[in-house]
Amino acid sequence: MNKFILISGCSGGGKSSVVSELGSKGYKTVEEPGRRIVQEELAKGGRALPWVDAAAFAYRAIDMARADLTLVSESSGFTFFDRGLVDAAIALESCSGLKAKETLGKFRQYNQQVFLVPPWPEIYVCDAERRHGYDDAVEEFERIRAALPALGYDVNLLPKVGIGARADFIISTLRTSQVLQE
Repeated sequence: MNKFILISGCSGGGKSSVVSELGSKGYKTVEEPGRRIVQEELAKGGRALPWVDAAAFAYRAIDMARADLTLVSESSGFTFFDRGLVDAAIALESCSGLKAKETLGKFRQYNQQVFLVPPWPEIYVCDAERRHGYDDAVEEFERIRAALPALGYDVNLLPKVGIGARADFIISTLRTSQVLQE
């Protein structure tokens, strides 16, 4: 049973907040590759930014997500990922045409149960690291939602409720599907 749980979905929909909440409950977590890349690129004046060179950004996200998977591969227990390799492969397909399936290979890197954060305009905000608008975030969500089942993942749509309730929903869903046993 794969112990890596992917939280994916709409930019600005609350992924990082729910992953942080899971971390506060004692679970291992991995920060979103995209945010880390944007911070690094902005700090050094780089060009691997989604609004400058989307393909370079996606390739960096793929490399970082693979490194993240390697870093936690020997960990015991479950690890929750704020985005990851699948998101990066879908982004690369969107901007280059290279099929996500080819980028990912034939093995599923994360547990079959994936949690998808829907668009939520009431909490969406732009900032220095998220420069695209809400409509772009919705388009991104639709791409991810269509791609995940085709890549062999079961999608669990997170409800639009508070952060604690979202984390509880994830844990409850994993227990119900017998992925998580505590």
